[in-house]
Amino acid sequence: MQVSNNYTAAPDPVVTTPAATGANKQTLGQEDFLKLLAQQFQQQDPMKPMDDTAFISQMAQFTSLSQTNTMSQLLSAMQTNQAAATASSYIGRQVTVDTGDGTTTTGLVSGVDASTGTSRIVVGDYTYSLAAVRFVEPAPAPVAEASTPAS
Repeated sequence: MQVSNNYTAAPDPVVTTPAATGANKQTLGQEDFLKLLAQQFQQQDPMKPMDDTAFISQMAQFTSLSQTNTMSQLLSAMQTNQAAATASSYIGRQVTVDTGDGTTTTGLVSGVDASTGTSRIVVGDYTYSLAAVRFVEPAPAPVAEASTPAS
């Protein structure tokens, strides 16, 4: 007895391109991976189902992608926290910063501005990024006034 394979694949689903949606998506995410995997299951030949090892391999790739995304988010948060800690450690110290026009200025750090999402140090009336810091030193000692003897 001979079995014929009369299976015909369903037509490909309509694929929306980034140009059509207005989005400029450059990488595939977890949701995209699951959609591709589901589409692969729907399109497979019932007479020749997907190999178990291929499925396990794809699930391992999905898990790896998920863990990589989580690690990337944690590293980004850690970098932000480290920048905030570094900026805070400059408070009360004298710094020399690059002003961005080829010159430098020196002043006492009076605070940290994190309103833009990145930590910037406040020197006088200006804020500077941590990348602009060229030199850090302790604050200069206050000059003691000479006392005059009472007559």
